[in-house]
Amino acid sequence: MVRRVLTLVTALVLLVGLGFGSLQLPMPYLVAAPGVTLNTLGEQDDGRPIIGVEGADSYEHDGSLSMVTVQYAGGPEHRLNLFTLVTAWLSPSQAVLPEELLFPAGRSQEEVTERQTVQMNDSQTEATAAALNQLNIDYEAIPRVAEAVEGMPAEGIVEPEDRILSVDGRQVPTSATGDDPEELVGSAFVVEQVSSREAGDPVEFVLDRGGEEVEVELETVEGDGDSAAVGVLIADDMDFPVDIAISVGEIGGPSAGMMFALGIIDRLSEEGITGGARIAGSGTITSDGRVGGVSGIPQKMVSAQRDGAEYFFVAAESCSQVAQSAAYGELDVVRVETLTEAMEALEVIRTGGDDLPRCD
Repeated sequence: MVRRVLTLVTALVLLVGLGFGSLQLPMPYLVAAPGVTLNTLGEQDDGRPIIGVEGADSYEHDGSLSMVTVQYAGGPEHRLNLFTLVTAWLSPSQAVLPEELLFPAGRSQEEVTERQTVQMNDSQTEATAAALNQLNIDYEAIPRVAEAVEGMPAEGIVEPEDRILSVDGRQVPTSATGDDPEELVGSAFVVEQVSSREAGDPVEFVLDRGGEEVEVELETVEGDGDSAAVGVLIADDMDFPVDIAISVGEIGGPSAGMMFALGIIDRLSEEGITGGARIAGSGTITSDGRVGGVSGIPQKMVSAQRDGAEYFFVAAESCSQVAQSAAYGELDVVRVETLTEAMEALEVIRTGGDDLPRCD
């Protein structure tokens, strides 16, 4: 009998030990939590504006247009234990996510950080272009080949730094006419021309290669989202008449694009666009003003609520995340698909209206 009791006690001790030990095992998951909120109309710690303007008059107004972030814990080099993950899973403001969502297989943490920095820089350029389009301020966007995707039709035919002059006989516009803030210019025009056709259709390009015109024909294939593609990555050489400098520290990624664009518009407008309201939001931006969806909306809404925001602007693509937030029902969530729609919503807010597009 004594032997059986000792055996049972030993088994229980081992079981408890194994259970406790399993809680300390590193797991391939991330914890997403509400991050910092930064008013794009505000100032940095040294007193400089977050959005600086040179070459044009700039203005300061009441209200706020805040970008919001998600703070991630974990990663291949700093894995979290099961106890931490369970605690986060039980939290209403945090989320547990698979590690590969932020760290794809084969990519180091340094590579991910570098990519996010590039995305942040690109989002600032796109936001500047979108804002100037909205304000009918002309600029130049010259599309050049960044690289050809391996295994795609363009590989071995186009070369880096080739300037794209025309697509199927249509000259690529490099500056907007000022009639339409969503007019396609530069790379946006090229992408639209290619993606709008059926996969398998040929497309002709005229390129400027070192001062010499080169004509090439490429067969399209099916790309992302069933649209046609040829495998050319394009970057615009932007020449803006106004120098816009945005400084947000070590924050990376493209999700602040929409709020940057709105902040730039406010800085360049004699009258403020918020009417004094406190507005936060998250969404990518393209030079022609399209607002794209982002992840982490539940945590970003909590950040916005804690910072005192009244309204939260979200891309239509991200509406499905809104109801998952612990701040759901505490913020007036406004759905936008374009920068023009965001400006229209701001006008409603300024005039005290209530007819705002909201996530269903």
